Amino acid sequence: MTTTLGRDQAQERGVTGGRPAPPGRKIRSFGGRLPVRVLLLVLLVIEIYPFAWLFLGSLKSQSDHLTRSTLSLPTHWMWGNYRTAWVTGQLGTYIRNSLLVTLPSLVVIVVLGVAAGFALQVMRWRLRTGVMLVFLAGIMVPAQMILLPLFTVYYRTGLSGHLWPLPITYTATGLPLTVFMMATYFRAVPFTLFEAATLDGASILRCFWSIGLPLMRNAILTVGLIQFFFIWNDLLIALTFTNSTNLRTIQVGLLNFTGMFGSVQYGPLFAAICVNVFGIFLIYLFLNQRVMRGLASGAVKG
Repeated sequence: MTTTLGRDQAQERGVTGGRPAPPGRKIRSFGGRLPVRVLLLVLLVIEIYPFAWLFLGSLKSQSDHLTRSTLSLPTHWMWGNYRTAWVTGQLGTYIRNSLLVTLPSLVVIVVLGVAAGFALQVMRWRLRTGVMLVFLAGIMVPAQMILLPLFTVYYRTGLSGHLWPLPITYTATGLPLTVFMMATYFRAVPFTLFEAATLDGASILRCFWSIGLPLMRNAILTVGLIQFFFIWNDLLIALTFTNSTNLRTIQVGLLNFTGMFGSVQYGPLFAAICVNVFGIFLIYLFLNQRVMRGLASGAVKG
C-alpha cells in the first residue's frame, strides 16, 4: 500500500522511480494546456486593449488624433487634457450632479427594497402574493413607455427645471427589481431563525434589524452596486429630464462634450471618458468579491 501511494505521488510530481519524467510526457502536457493558455491570452488582450487605447487617446494632442494612426503613441504627453476636461468641459459639474442624483436614489431604493423584500418573503399576510405580482409587473414595464407621461407631470408640477425628476424616476424604476431580488435572498434564509426569535419575544422589527439585515449584507451590497451602475450609466432618463447645462449628469455631459469647444476636441473628450470609466472600474474591482458572494447566496434555493 505504501509503495503504491509513493508511486502515485511520484507520478503526480512528474517523476518516476526518482528520475525526471520523459521529455515526451512534458511536451504532451504542455501541448494539452497550450490551447487554454492561448485562449486566456487572447481574452486578456481583448479586455486590456480598450483600456490602454482609451488612456493613450486621452494623452494625445489634437494633431495626433487627426493625422496619426489610432494605434500610435502620443508625440507629446498631454496631461493637460484632464484639466481641460475638468474645467473647460465642466466634468466636475457633471460628476457632482450624478452624485446628487445617484446617492439619494440608491439609499431610498435599498432601504425600501430590503424592507419590502422582508415583508413579502418572511412575514405572513393575506395579500403578499398579489403585491409581489405587482412588483413583478413593474419589472416588465419598459422605461421608454413612461417617459412622456412623467415629463408631462414634472412639467405641470414645476419640477422640470430641477434635479428632482431624476431621483424620483430612478427610485420608481429601480424598486421592482430590488424588491424581487431581496425577496429571493430572504428566501435562502432558514425561516426557523425568525420563528425562534419570535418565540424568544422578539418583535417583527427586532427580527428585521437583528437577524434579517446582518444576514443580507452581501446581498444588499450586490443589489446596491447593480442599481448604482444602472443609475450612474443611465442616459435616456437623464437626457429626457435635464433641460440645462448645469443639470446634466456625466453621461449626458459626455454626449454633449464635443459642443463645448466648437469642434470635437478628442484629447479632453477621451480624458473625460477615462475619468468616468476607470472610476467605475476601480469601484467594481474593489467590491467584486463581495458581489460574487452576494450573487451566490441569492442562487441558493431555500
